Amino acid sequence: MAGQYGTPDPRDVVGYGANPPDPKWPHGAKVALSLVLNYEEGAENCLLHGDGESEKLLSEMVGASAIKGQRHANMESLYDYGARAGFWRLHRLLTSRRVPCTVFACGMALERNEEAAKAMQSAGWEIASHGYRWIDYQEVDEETERDHIAKTVAVHERLFGSKPVGMYQGKPNVNTRKFVIDQGNFIYDNDSYADDLPYWTFEFGKPHLIVPYTLSENDMRFAIPNGFSHGGEFVTYLKDSLDYMVAEGRAGHPRMMSVGLHCRLVGRPGRAAGLAAFLSHALGYGDEVWITTREQIARHWYRHHYPAGHGEAPTHAL
Repeated sequence: MAGQYGTPDPRDVVGYGANPPDPKWPHGAKVALSLVLNYEEGAENCLLHGDGESEKLLSEMVGASAIKGQRHANMESLYDYGARAGFWRLHRLLTSRRVPCTVFACGMALERNEEAAKAMQSAGWEIASHGYRWIDYQEVDEETERDHIAKTVAVHERLFGSKPVGMYQGKPNVNTRKFVIDQGNFIYDNDSYADDLPYWTFEFGKPHLIVPYTLSENDMRFAIPNGFSHGGEFVTYLKDSLDYMVAEGRAGHPRMMSVGLHCRLVGRPGRAAGLAAFLSHALGYGDEVWITTREQIARHWYRHHYPAGHGEAPTHAL
């Protein structure tokens, strides 16, 4: 029934349908593979950050509850491991393989570990914004959320000399995308899990690109009930996903695959070993798998798939 779900319906459950576009990946690649390193440690919920409770998500303590009005010593140290040790293990792994990645970096976390920030930049990685804080923005008021977005852009300018072009709030609300677009510097965002290819939204008057992320090909499944229990399960799932997508690409339907990583999770040695095995597998495909950053995927989409009827693609996005 027309208008039953809103006018216009704010959700698109049709997408590309049976005939998605040929992404025209470089060198005829069958899959564009995006490795994403989430850098959140030091920006999570903590009384020291002015929050009313401790962090509860994505740690070795599966199912932990937030402690209201108190610090959680164990949770804090589990997060600290990611910034102190896990990050450097993953930095060594990715740079030794000369594999590009995109960092979803929280502004507060970058401020607290400038050595890690400099290492990301020196490695040539894309450093996208993960908001200023790694908190749930569902109930955060508009003024505060806009302030946090502006604040994290300022952190990037100070540390890296430029503004980020990609955004992943991670725990957004239905208004977050508007605030991101209004900021003016972002050419794409990642706050969607709705497709295997980038896609456009027109809900704010002009084309805005969404590069969908993933919660399945993601090491967060080490930190949930019935998730991955060891690096072997992780690498098997990633290999199966990539192999299937390469086969789809060979059959005429190239795709994009994202892999989500966290310093405090896959940064543990037994899990990092699984990631290393997956990287070897992906690199073995040669030109069939384009390992790249999300910025490069976004710019490729602007160049080759800018929607008709909306003029020329903006030059700053090409």
